[in-house]
Amino acid sequence: MAKIPLGYQAKAYINTGTGTTPTWTEISIIRNVTLNLEKGEADVTTRGAKGWKEVLPTLKEASIDTEAVWDTDDSLFGKLLDAFLNDTNLEFLFLDGDVKTNGSQGLRAVCGIFKFSRDEQLDGALIANVSLKPTYGAVKPSWFTVTTGTP
Repeated sequence: MAKIPLGYQAKAYINTGTGTTPTWTEISIIRNVTLNLEKGEADVTTRGAKGWKEVLPTLKEASIDTEAVWDTDDSLFGKLLDAFLNDTNLEFLFLDGDVKTNGSQGLRAVCGIFKFSRDEQLDGALIANVSLKPTYGAVKPSWFTVTTGTP
């Protein structure tokens, strides 16, 4: 029977090392994560399509929307907020399992933080709604699969 990962088994990591020698530190204050993957499209419609539009997929796009408990004492929360406020980029890894488990996979990318809003519901903790997008960096966005010996 196939192993079907559950949402709470997925992990979000931040690289506290370097691009070539990463140190993946779990972001434990993360709650819900939505990994959005899309492709752009190029119009290749011809007259032979008889009134139908034809397209080809082009560049892949990714964005990550997440919620984090608003905890200014947490060092990784501080890194996220600081990156937003100071326009710095961080490297992330969003996996469907643990970084030490062979076969875990997901997006690895240097990201900019484009949104950092605070949700203040009366009946809950303060929550940061954070949106990330891959950006220019030494490590290019990729679909990453954990195998023995991968950093």
